[in-house]
Amino acid sequence: MSDTRYTIEHEWVCLEDDGTITVGITDYAQDQLGDIVFIELPEKGASFDDGSEMAVVESVKSAGELNAPMSGSIIEVNSKLVDEPDLVNRDPKGEGWFAKIKPNDTMKFNDFMDEDEYKKFIEGL
Repeated sequence: MSDTRYTIEHEWVCLEDDGTITVGITDYAQDQLGDIVFIELPEKGASFDDGSEMAVVESVKSAGELNAPMSGSIIEVNSKLVDEPDLVNRDPKGEGWFAKIKPNDTMKFNDFMDEDEYKKFIEGL
């Protein structure tokens, strides 16, 4: 059974049954960005430290980055986003995921907010 948590950078992180994590941006984040027009994904096999830039997201409003929520290596990327970056706007927690990571340590997952905590967090913004 997978479990989803949220970061203060408005990323969702889903811990899968096999110990990997799937990462994307939240509905709140995609709404703030507006229409997404370009996404630069990480390379499969690349390693990232916690908090380092992992992907680039450009919208009609602004450009930003998706940071690695946990240290680890990329095992899969959602290559559909290269040709269809608006998938993130249409389905941020489904078809709009960015990457799957094999984390160095899954314990950090427990530091992220659950759904209720995240809702309270964005209400306070």
